Amino acid sequence: MQTRSRSFWLLTIVALFSITQAQDAREALGPKDQAANNKTPHVLTQLMATKPAALKAELRGVHPRVYVTEAELKALRERARTTHRATWQSVLRNLRALQQAPPPAPAQARRAQNDVAIAIAETALAYKVEGDARYLDAAKKYMDAAVSYDIWGYANNKPNVDLAAGHLLYGLGWGYDLLYHELSEAERARYRDKLSKQARLLFEYYKPKPGRSYSYSQNHVFIPLAGLAVTAYALYDEVSDAPQWAALARAIYDRVLATYAPDGYYYEGFEYWIFSTPWLVHYLDAQAHATGEDLFDQPTMAGFRQMHLYVAHSLLPDGQYVFDFGDVFEGPLTRAKQGEEYARAVPGGRFNTNYNLLYRLAARFRDPEIQGVADWLKQLKHWNAEEFWTLLWQDPTLKAAPIARLPKSHYFRDHEVVYWRSDWTPQATAFAFKCGPPEGHHATALLKQFPDWHLSSGHAHPDAASFIIYANGKVLTGDAGYAGVPLTEHHNSVLIDGKGQAAEGKGHDAFEGYPYERLDQVRILAAQLSANSALIRADVTGAYAAGLGLTSFLRTFQFSQGRFEITDELSAKEPRVFTAMLHADERVEAVNERQFLLRNGGAALRVEVLTRQLSAHSEPNYLTAPGPPGAVDKGDRQQRGARLAIANARPVNTAQFKVRLTPPREK
Repeated sequence: MQTRSRSFWLLTIVALFSITQAQDAREALGPKDQAANNKTPHVLTQLMATKPAALKAELRGVHPRVYVTEAELKALRERARTTHRATWQSVLRNLRALQQAPPPAPAQARRAQNDVAIAIAETALAYKVEGDARYLDAAKKYMDAAVSYDIWGYANNKPNVDLAAGHLLYGLGWGYDLLYHELSEAERARYRDKLSKQARLLFEYYKPKPGRSYSYSQNHVFIPLAGLAVTAYALYDEVSDAPQWAALARAIYDRVLATYAPDGYYYEGFEYWIFSTPWLVHYLDAQAHATGEDLFDQPTMAGFRQMHLYVAHSLLPDGQYVFDFGDVFEGPLTRAKQGEEYARAVPGGRFNTNYNLLYRLAARFRDPEIQGVADWLKQLKHWNAEEFWTLLWQDPTLKAAPIARLPKSHYFRDHEVVYWRSDWTPQATAFAFKCGPPEGHHATALLKQFPDWHLSSGHAHPDAASFIIYANGKVLTGDAGYAGVPLTEHHNSVLIDGKGQAAEGKGHDAFEGYPYERLDQVRILAAQLSANSALIRADVTGAYAAGLGLTSFLRTFQFSQGRFEITDELSAKEPRVFTAMLHADERVEAVNERQFLLRNGGAALRVEVLTRQLSAHSEPNYLTAPGPPGAVDKGDRQQRGARLAIANARPVNTAQFKVRLTPPREK
């Protein structure tokens, strides 16, 4: 995802220095040569030689071909005038390329080149469907802009090999394919030469070497490789090394799909589900159409079949924001419609969820439940960054299951996350509870099976045993949002002598260098979920470094009769101060020394400290906001809400905390 900062250029020098430092999960973790003298061929080399990546014979010499053929365009034109007319007219009214000129070179503003890529794709498709010369002219203007950018991406951080490079290979590559017959020989040569140059740079960066490992599950890997595949198939029989680009993308995606979470949960947070997962489908669709290999049926696709459950249960009951575990916008600021990220999260007042991706999954898996979730988000007037794909993805003949039929609770067992709501109306009471390893239990075995895979979990947070509560139309207690340096104190969890979980505090990736086997021990022991109550018991011990001497941390989270009770049982080898954190979006008010109100607008969550030996105080919730690319942990200090710290008055070996939380009565 593109980073955000008020002082991008002021921090450029810091970013340049940081490129050489420990790698940052906000940008793709680069490869590491673990054994330079290792002569064994890299597994990707083997996969490149064995996995299908050849353009179908009937598509050679044919354009368009990557996602559609001319015959298939005829069917799309019919859709655009009948079943999908309203959606398509909305696409045409909002074409980026007709609303503003492309940014001039070097186009280094945040997300600028990404938007150029999407504008090329949508406007080229609009021309092929409508035949309006204005669309052709606008598409070529944006294609020329892409060619004018000497560097694809940020000049100061991973130039030519990161997210913007992937976007532009996709946008310009598909634009070239779609408009091939409308381009002059000189235009084809100019676009082809630029695409070839950029594809070669990306290929050289990602090509396998002995001992090299990749962060396959991280978006900074699979987004650029999706773009490389699109360009490879667009130029397959025109550029001699294009087949190698396709082979590399296919090999890496073999691992990308194998490491995707089987329970459908997205570990980087919902903001990254929005941004990242469409690219998985862009690759799968290009691979299927160009080569005939349909990867949707692979056993590793279990998580794709459950993606809609992650989307549906992540939404707050009002449908306009999410349970925001991980790197998701700016927490209390965004929820209050404030801060730098609100406009991007809710462009034009519509929550951007890219939900039309679910239409593709519904159509492919013939699943009415997935279709129903997509229709629900459409009814909520959510926004899609690439709305034009709905013309291809949505099957109007597939009946949608009503959202009310979806179970009101779900337990994502691989990632140990529970979601519960009283009903599917905006007035529902709802909560989410999280207590598992950052990339799920499945990663433990796969890391041993795939020595070529290393984790890049910086977008996940050290937040085991944390929870978010929503009632009376408000988040009453929850997360602080995207942080440059994620800390446990930003969540409703526990500190040991002021220290949080895993390897927090060293940079953006709180899990870098922390034993994953220890994280794998963090889990929900029991989850009893009914229509009116819930009881969750979790073992959090392994989330804390062994040096803290924690021998046991069990948390019981219970909801019954409209209120919550949290019980923590803690023990350590030596006396410790244990501190339980509770967060308020706005402020914490003391009723007396044992009762507090967590305020958010007109709503308040009442906190009662039931254990006598504890003291409590409130404080501002400060964090390090994300910095620029390559220096994400160097952002500004920022306040996001307030927090209540509940602690034992003196160090002890064992402690029990019990706290009752009572939401306001429904209006």
